[in-house]
Amino acid sequence: MRKPRVERERKDFADFYQRSRDNCLRAVLAGTGDRVLAEDLVAEAFARAWASWPRVSRHPAPAAWVVRTALNVRVSWWRRRRREVALDGHERASLIEDDLDTNDALLAAVRRLPRRQREVVVLRIWLDLDTRSVAAVLGISAQTVAVHLSRATATLRAQLAPAAC
Repeated sequence: MRKPRVERERKDFADFYQRSRDNCLRAVLAGTGDRVLAEDLVAEAFARAWASWPRVSRHPAPAAWVVRTALNVRVSWWRRRRREVALDGHERASLIEDDLDTNDALLAAVRRLPRRQREVVVLRIWLDLDTRSVAAVLGISAQTVAVHLSRATATLRAQLAPAAC
């Protein structure tokens, strides 16, 4: 009797992965600025989601759970490697977005936002979560989400608006 349940979970997870992968990748890419790193982080986050799928599937916003997990993995990675010394003459990996349809200027502007504003923009706008869900994921109030979103959109508008003649 357990087999049908396992097969159903596999199908549910596969459907979730197909629906959510690109949006999660965009969200993590906005935070990292490095396509290869973002892909690795998202893959790790989806692997963790599968390992905990019965719990994650009941989460109010499973895609936000994946993005938050990916960003947390990045922080853990950074903490382990913060004492490493970079070699001279090696450039940072270039950002490749050919199949993500994300505007370079917009992505760069989002990356320049303060961390919390960037998280709110990614969750609220790119993942299309409602304000309460964003607040729950980030552990802040709905009003704080609104304030961060307002400040972020004002900053992005100022950075991306064509210069007045």
